[in-house]
Amino acid sequence: MAMKRIDKGGNGNTRKDRDFARDTHMAGEKLTTNQGLKISDDQNSLKAGVRGPTLLEDFHLREKIQHFDHERIPERVVHARGAGAHGYFQVYEPFSEYSRAQVFQDPAKKTPVFLRFSTVAGSRGSADTARDVRGFAVKFYTDEGVWDLVGNNMPVFFIQDAIKFPDLIHAVKPEPHNEIPQAASAHDTFWDFVSLTPESTHTLMWVMSDRGIPRSFSMMEGFGVHTFRLINAKGKARFVKFHWKPIKGIHSLVWDEAQKIAGKDADFHRRDMWMAIERGDFPEWELGVQIVEEMDEHKFGFDLLDATKLIPEELVPVRRLGKMVINRNPDNYFAETEQVAFHTGHVVPGIDFSNDPLLQGRLFSYMDTQITRLGPNFAQLPINRPTVPVDNNQREGKSQSMIHKGRVAYFPNSLGNGQPTHSPETLTAFSSYPERMEGTKIRQRSPSFSDHFSQATLFWNSMALWEKEHIVASFSFELNMLETKAVQERVVNELLVNVSAELAKKVAANIAVKVTGKPKVKAHDRSSVALSMNKPADSIKGRKIAILVAAGAEGRQIREIQSSLRKMGAVVEVISRVAGTVKSADGSEIAVDHAAPNAPSVIYDAVFIPGGKESAAAMVQQGLAVHFVAEAYFHGKAIAAMGEGVELLAKAQLKVASGDQTVATNQGVVTAPARGDVKAVIRSFVDAMMQRHYERPVESVPA
Repeated sequence: MAMKRIDKGGNGNTRKDRDFARDTHMAGEKLTTNQGLKISDDQNSLKAGVRGPTLLEDFHLREKIQHFDHERIPERVVHARGAGAHGYFQVYEPFSEYSRAQVFQDPAKKTPVFLRFSTVAGSRGSADTARDVRGFAVKFYTDEGVWDLVGNNMPVFFIQDAIKFPDLIHAVKPEPHNEIPQAASAHDTFWDFVSLTPESTHTLMWVMSDRGIPRSFSMMEGFGVHTFRLINAKGKARFVKFHWKPIKGIHSLVWDEAQKIAGKDADFHRRDMWMAIERGDFPEWELGVQIVEEMDEHKFGFDLLDATKLIPEELVPVRRLGKMVINRNPDNYFAETEQVAFHTGHVVPGIDFSNDPLLQGRLFSYMDTQITRLGPNFAQLPINRPTVPVDNNQREGKSQSMIHKGRVAYFPNSLGNGQPTHSPETLTAFSSYPERMEGTKIRQRSPSFSDHFSQATLFWNSMALWEKEHIVASFSFELNMLETKAVQERVVNELLVNVSAELAKKVAANIAVKVTGKPKVKAHDRSSVALSMNKPADSIKGRKIAILVAAGAEGRQIREIQSSLRKMGAVVEVISRVAGTVKSADGSEIAVDHAAPNAPSVIYDAVFIPGGKESAAAMVQQGLAVHFVAEAYFHGKAIAAMGEGVELLAKAQLKVASGDQTVATNQGVVTAPARGDVKAVIRSFVDAMMQRHYERPVESVPA
């Protein structure tokens, strides 16, 4: 009988005893560092006082975040799926009263920028339209150095302290035993984590709303998330929140549409931005600020340092400083979009930090991440390189491309004539704001961070009826995907009951859970108009309109629709059963932009069906055409039909108004007779495109 081989290490333990591979954590295990040190608090980073800055001494925070930052090579751990472009920022008027940052002073100056959008949870190969937070990061190449405003399309985040960030991302990423699901939060580990982390509730409301599935990058807001400081030339500081307001307004997809686009065109958002820039429809945002005087820091009933809170615009209006225009696509995705390196610590004189514990951790984490991905000389890459001279004593390292001359690489020195030297007395140099602070070295969260539900309720109260219905549906969809009943019950009875009794009741009914929890907080009826998306657009610029045709369609109607809508900045495309051209009723050839199998309704914002007896007779027999209009109706999109084109709407079982004599509109569906006034149809069609029509009865309409 063969002897069982025991491989012992120096301490006498068997290889099995020392094996780090385990299926699960064993019951009763205590949390430790990688060195085996038991940890007394894994919820809070070490700070100088409960509202003070995070201390570099916190070895547990550093180990935890550094390990997390190094988990993926070379793809970004988060924000891997991205798209970027070049442009410029231009301030409207000097802003010297509030900040000495030169980027805010000269209205004639166009400061170059590079903008990168991204999802959070998915890998580089995931789809654009997943329900997720979107990264919104802007690199300003200013005359004082690089400033990175690294934010999201939501003004709040899931956690209050950076020490919890690895836990959040581990929970939302694909589950480690099977690497499923990709780019989705509808799974047990994510909801297990957030159900035990009530501070996540406010951000959950945003993600479960239609804000989590934007129509395009150019139609979503951006936020700096954290509270920063602005400092003027006299040294006076004020708190500030940064906002990006899209010129095209805020518009989103619906969930059924987002899921189908993921299969039809996984690159939907990046393709939309790329094509918009190529045709000269440059995405634009205004940069706005909410400014709070230092004396008013504690007047709001919530803590400005809490990243799970926003400042309602009714309390502090957003002042718009200038405009960002994105006007040039990258020459090479890898060299620019993939290698661009953002860091919250990249600031310029006149902009400084607050003691927000999530921001404080990011100030460490981002630099560590970029060094991991690109090496310590990432700033030498063209996309990251400042537009001002760089001169310091950093040397060598991975990917060093500069050839340094001379023998001196230290300061102070005499052999190099004391150069380069620091600039302690000049306003052009950065100096940290001399904030007075004192406090006990402690791992504890400020009591002012303890309100986790009032702003989640504020968000719910601010929603229109259709927005609330979508939030209920998204919570229900996500939770119905879970395998663990206890997690479902905890979300309803520990989180949602504290947001809204109505929300908890409706979600519970949809997922077969009983509402047994009692609210821990008193309900309120406050709301904020700025939080709702229930606002019509100002224009149809950038919207995609499909014209469905077959041989015999009315060419005059098509040409007039194309000409008028394109002048308004819309993208108008003709779709037919096959590619090439079709002959219109007047004998002219109509160019087909896409064959029907390559042009699903979900990638368009509206659809027009021209008249023409022969064309209508053909399309009612085409399943793709019937499905196109039915699906567009189901998703609340504007639809217009003239003359015999109305027959296609009838075939799709749509509810329409009579248009026998004149133009008629019913819930965003515009109809008109064959010889009707095309200009009047266009006016009504454009009005219908200004918003989605969620009031439609869709139960009997095939999606």
